[in-house]
Amino acid sequence: MTTERTPLVGREAELARVDRTLADLVGDEDGRPAVLDISGEAGIGKSRLVHELCRRAARLGATVLRGRATEYERHIPFQPFTDAFADLDPGVPESFPAAVEVAPVLSGAPRRADRFGLHRATAALLTHAAGTPLVMVLDDLHWADAASLELLDHLVRHPPRARVLLVVARRERQSPAPLTATLIRGTDTGAVHRTVLGPLGERECVEGLTDGLPHDEAVRLFTASEGNPLYLLALLQAHREGASVSRLSTTGLGALLLDELTPLAAPQRRLVEVVAALGDHATPALLGPVTGRHPADLAADLTDLTRRDLLRTGQQGRLALRHPVLRSLVHDGTDPWLRTETHRLAAAELARAGAPLAERAHHAERSLSGWDPHAAAVLTEAAEQAAHTAPASCAHWLDVVLRHLPHTAEHAVERRALMLRRARALGACGQLRESRDLLHQVIALPDPGGDGAESRASAVVLCAVMERHLGRYSEAVALLRRELHRDDPAPSPADQVALGMELGASAPHDTSYPTVRADVARTLKVARSLGDVAGVAGALTVAALGEAYEGEMAAADTYARQAAALVDSLPDDDLTALCEQLARLGWAEAFLERYADAERHADRGLAIARRTGQLYLLPHLLLCKAHVHIQICRPVSALELSDEAEDIARGIGSDELLAFVLGTKAHAVVAACPPGDPRPLAVAEEAVAAAGLGGNWWASIAWCMLGYASLTAGDPVRARDAVLHAGGPGLRGLQPSMRPLFLEVLVTAAVADGDLVAAKEWAERAREEAERLDLPVQRASAMRSAAHIPLGLGDARAAAELFVSAADESARSGGVFWEAFSLLLGAPLLAADPDGPRQGQAAWQRGQRLAAAGGAEMLVQLAEAIRPAVAEVADGPERRLAELTTREREIAGLVAEGLTSPSIADRLCLSRRTVETHISRIYRKTGVSSRASLAALMAVRAPGNPFTV
Repeated sequence: MTTERTPLVGREAELARVDRTLADLVGDEDGRPAVLDISGEAGIGKSRLVHELCRRAARLGATVLRGRATEYERHIPFQPFTDAFADLDPGVPESFPAAVEVAPVLSGAPRRADRFGLHRATAALLTHAAGTPLVMVLDDLHWADAASLELLDHLVRHPPRARVLLVVARRERQSPAPLTATLIRGTDTGAVHRTVLGPLGERECVEGLTDGLPHDEAVRLFTASEGNPLYLLALLQAHREGASVSRLSTTGLGALLLDELTPLAAPQRRLVEVVAALGDHATPALLGPVTGRHPADLAADLTDLTRRDLLRTGQQGRLALRHPVLRSLVHDGTDPWLRTETHRLAAAELARAGAPLAERAHHAERSLSGWDPHAAAVLTEAAEQAAHTAPASCAHWLDVVLRHLPHTAEHAVERRALMLRRARALGACGQLRESRDLLHQVIALPDPGGDGAESRASAVVLCAVMERHLGRYSEAVALLRRELHRDDPAPSPADQVALGMELGASAPHDTSYPTVRADVARTLKVARSLGDVAGVAGALTVAALGEAYEGEMAAADTYARQAAALVDSLPDDDLTALCEQLARLGWAEAFLERYADAERHADRGLAIARRTGQLYLLPHLLLCKAHVHIQICRPVSALELSDEAEDIARGIGSDELLAFVLGTKAHAVVAACPPGDPRPLAVAEEAVAAAGLGGNWWASIAWCMLGYASLTAGDPVRARDAVLHAGGPGLRGLQPSMRPLFLEVLVTAAVADGDLVAAKEWAERAREEAERLDLPVQRASAMRSAAHIPLGLGDARAAAELFVSAADESARSGGVFWEAFSLLLGAPLLAADPDGPRQGQAAWQRGQRLAAAGGAEMLVQLAEAIRPAVAEVADGPERRLAELTTREREIAGLVAEGLTSPSIADRLCLSRRTVETHISRIYRKTGVSSRASLAALMAVRAPGNPFTV
């Protein structure tokens, strides 16, 4: 009666789509989808279509793995993936180098792992397994656990680099929001292809499913079924067992399915109820202890139930009811006391058999009807095991324990500890508001003190972290200051250090560092008095980062060197508590342009954070390293690091953090992509959207990167507006230690728009800021900005000298990207100078070589664009200018004088559009791409020489 044992009728179009997808998979066609999303209501035929897909895939030689999520086991981590990987040849994981890393997904085995590293390792395992085309089916995914949905999201955004097809079957209306969002986003990017199954038509049902039934009766049954195959087959079976068509026309699917249980004897009915309760854990070996019957006594009933097609045998001898709808009806119709007892017995038997904790926790949870210390211990241990790889399951199981824990004085310390652990888990899985609300409850509880209990301050610090991730910086600062000034009782010196460091960490995100400078100094003093190495290092790194952000580089350098001397003197095992300090130190050193030190400390922090499960710190460390790699011209690596940080930021669920991640990623994508690629602008726009209406550091970075991406996309007006939005009044919102680079965007945008007056003002501001900072890369940026001014006035030699000086300055600190950029901007100007062709060619060659070595496609394409101007310098500018018409020469001369398009139009009595058309033709004929380049070309032609060859 089930769809899997009946012909697949009426799905010709869907099957044709399946065949095309499989042909692309086997043929490894470019552009094939990574995921096939099959959706529809219960009983519509999703599983039947999936079954046919698997059959056809196997016939084509593909490896097929099938797993499914189940309705009542939604908190077992990675359950559908584990179910699917059970079909994998054991030799495949045995030969996989990182098999230990994927143990939680392969078998549910415990591992204190970075869950985002687990995602990458799982993708690598799928690639490893795809020696032949591989199809992984995840059925009923609307019931999947949160860890599985997070893993699927990773696989949609980062598909395995092999012939792998994920097939997702789900009920559209029951799909959770994260699953729907993942699949919609994948559809937009082309990674996901959707197939929506609707009701079957009358002709298809009557002719394909009601063979031998009079036409009128078949039509009436079809009408009652509304085209749902499961419902129609249930109606047919009931009719063949003697029910009248008139009664069936008004009978619901649930009643029809439950009618099948009516003829069963009491032991058989109980057996069906036990299988419904046990779900995927229902095996003959488990049924005996749970039902209290001898396995031999069960055989006859199992045979009869299988003959009736109520039960089916699956992989590894597991038993299941015929359809999830039937299981749901039986499960919910079972006496609650019997259901609870079934789970209690199952939990005991699974414990005796040494089953994974997650499986035992599922049954322990459902066996609870009151406080049970033994069941609570199983749930608490399972939560601890899942904390790093499946925090949503961790939070759920702790919630179950808390709901049953008696509200008595003897359990007060335990309750508070469990609430804190649950708040951490909620924060880790992105439920930031829920975490904050729970922490407010913890803070309101009496401070237990002693007996190893965490102090009230630990809850306040964690709550402030959640407030920060929610963008509520004012609330975080107020909460910390109130706790620091409590006197009933006053926080201990150790708590003062923890509170003071978190207060200092609020800068520079939304709080001006000078407003917390005194607090940080006080924290450093207390930490030193305690001999607290972690506290001293933490305060020093907070000070270093705060001063570096504000552009107080001398003070920042002093603090950073003190902090580095301290952490460098300690072995890795002593640095667990200093992981966050390594992130701050790395960023401070990056802003100080000490790139090697920054990467060294970021790498050390990454290793410790991964090993100790401090996942919330990974984005900060990854982005620090990505920032360094952008500066030293390794944008491909920077992009990979940003991608990993993005995965974690999305998992944490903080829009604030995501804005910063995407802002950094946009910078990397600009450098890694050729001009005209739409990706940089798309990433920058998403960064701005994530930032929302915020005006903090991360929002400012997002808007600045939108300006940078807009400039490279050829939209100087949008570039200018974005940077001005980021800076606000007086540009005070721009990061002080990076203002020259951001001002360079304004200068370049003004030059591109023909506004030399504004360009000169911004360039002068950049010079002043760079002098104050005294940093090579920032000084080089100010020099590039300054070079545009003489270039616009026709002094190409002065501009070339500034570009060369900018390259030299960048090289001083290892800013290879900016060195190459400066060389390529100056190369055509040097080559066009009568005394500098060889210098121009040398500058071009070095710039091109640095760009190509680092994979900076933006600079590689720039080098290609200016190659003719450098390589063909022997022809001189006259040859190119001679191709211009009289009107084009006239307009070119006015452009060289610095006139804007409207001004030229007014002077020559032409429309602005006509002027722009002439300028486009001039660009094409002369091989230049900007007003500045055209002005340089005009400036270096032989004095007094007309436009002739």
